Amino acid sequence: MTTRRMTVSQALVEFLANQWTVDRDGEGREIRERTIPGMFGIFGHGNVAGIGQALKQANVEDPALMPYYQARNEQAMVHQSVGYARMRRRRGTYASAASVGPGAANMLTGAALATTNRLPALLLASDTFATRVADPVLQQLEQPHDIGLTVNDAFRPVSKFFDRVQRPEQLYSIALAAMRVLTDPAETGAVTIALPEDVQAEALDVPVEFLQPREWRIRRPLPERDALAAAVEALRSAERPLIVAGGGVLYSEAETQLRAFVEATGIPVGSSQAGGGVLDWDHPQYLGGIGATGTLAANRLAAEADVVIGIGTRYSDFTTASRTAFKNPDVRFVNINVASFDAYKHGTQLPVVADARETLVALLEVASGDPELRVSESYASQIASEKASWDASVNEAFAPSGLALPGQPEIIGAVQRSSAPEDVIVQAAGSLPGDLHKLWRVRDPLGYHVEYAFSCMGYEIAGGLGAKRGLLAAGDDRDVIVMVGDGSYLMLNTELVTAVAEGIKLIVVLVQNHGYASIGHLSETVGSERFGTKYRSYDAAARNFQGNQVLPVDLAMNARSYGMDVIEVAPGASAIADLEAAIAVAKASDRATFIHINSDPLIYAPDGAGWWDVPVAETSTLDSTRRARAEYEVQVQEQRSLLG
Repeated sequence: MTTRRMTVSQALVEFLANQWTVDRDGEGREIRERTIPGMFGIFGHGNVAGIGQALKQANVEDPALMPYYQARNEQAMVHQSVGYARMRRRRGTYASAASVGPGAANMLTGAALATTNRLPALLLASDTFATRVADPVLQQLEQPHDIGLTVNDAFRPVSKFFDRVQRPEQLYSIALAAMRVLTDPAETGAVTIALPEDVQAEALDVPVEFLQPREWRIRRPLPERDALAAAVEALRSAERPLIVAGGGVLYSEAETQLRAFVEATGIPVGSSQAGGGVLDWDHPQYLGGIGATGTLAANRLAAEADVVIGIGTRYSDFTTASRTAFKNPDVRFVNINVASFDAYKHGTQLPVVADARETLVALLEVASGDPELRVSESYASQIASEKASWDASVNEAFAPSGLALPGQPEIIGAVQRSSAPEDVIVQAAGSLPGDLHKLWRVRDPLGYHVEYAFSCMGYEIAGGLGAKRGLLAAGDDRDVIVMVGDGSYLMLNTELVTAVAEGIKLIVVLVQNHGYASIGHLSETVGSERFGTKYRSYDAAARNFQGNQVLPVDLAMNARSYGMDVIEVAPGASAIADLEAAIAVAKASDRATFIHINSDPLIYAPDGAGWWDVPVAETSTLDSTRRARAEYEVQVQEQRSLLG
């Protein structure tokens, strides 16, 4: 057997560089791309001599082998990887290398985000000495009850795969197992390989076969005959069917097949946050977002639906409006999902464990010759009426008010009008995801990028940067527009430096609320009167931050200090027009641009009649809390313990 003498890190870097994902797109064309096209890394004593040296050596010998990219925060490295993976429809992701202790622990949030969103990310977390000769090493966690426990064991519950390379020979099986999970459509998520710092630098004789190009074909399982037949029979009997489309539709590139199926049947579609883009906003069958942050049109039809066809959705609490969205006592669920865990959600008796695209192809074949699957004229009329009514509500919400401080719906409308149909909107946390789910008019399958499974504050800029990388990898130079509130911005904004360093164009629209707009509103609804949600000077006498003195924070100056081009939109009657002009300037530029606009956080989007179960204190001395509890007890009566 031919071998090469290499360190564990050198072997791992070369192995990852030679892994390829193979898939077929929605048109049947074969796609072959690198599974790991590059690596982020922040170095410390735990990995500078291991992964750091291996990347340096690769850069000298073959710069294209494993491109290295700097990051400013370990959490942000993983967010970039996830943003890239989503834009590549899970066919590729980046590796993220961090040092021992705090460096590794900083990736935990990113790992949880990746796994929750079912998106692949490879984490190379450095670990303490396997030999324990240097013990305890700097930044090592010590637990008297378990000396072998390290910080990296915290990755176990947030990773879809976790293993530790305790001996160099373990690298082969661990690396191959990691790749299997990264490319598994049902089981993908964060993949964590813990690398003790001494093992990283140890040498072994690596079989050349391990380093050769290897292909990983994405599984697209077909629906089983009996399961498909049961689903079709349920659809035939349905009088008010409704489709809930999730991210699985996009990851299997099934939007063309979905469009053909709903045009053949007339069945309306509501989308989860991850499913934004499955149909263009103006398609006759598309009703927009569904659930707690959904549209009035989608939620009204959901309330009466007798058969709900979930396609590629994990049925999050928001999607089901905390189990209040589907009110028909006889409603049945047909759950189409590549992951059996999600296909069996909510006690359904009609699971179809299969790829979304392959199942839609099979359903379309049946629907094309079966008039019983076509919705009634009266139902079709209601669909059209509800859609037209909601579209009018959005138009009204988008209309400039002329107020000095515009509301967030107006700001979204200005960004919408100023963007191109193919542009990508990126968001993750706060009040923006809810408003975007209701209001954003998606015009491209990749145009809506809202991370809402983990709804992680701070994802926006790093995730947007990853999304832009994903587009550039395909030779696609469309604009990525990150909308972010000041609360999320302050959580994690340093990847703006990364964008500047690499000359990556990103448009960031900062909505200045002077606090947490979303939680502030939620705080009011549960009777907590926005406590702790405002950015105000500390009132020593009252011992709170509830006063009226706004902090003298200048986030535009902060972005300017990073090297961004900055445009500040001044408060005034022309604020919305000025914002549109600013976006036009940003789109015409080839540089990263930061746009700052002040808003009124008390102006809300139109109500979509969705509900979210946030328990209210059962007893309180506050009148506001007692009123909120009374309202909560009314709302919770609509909740169902079991849906299917």
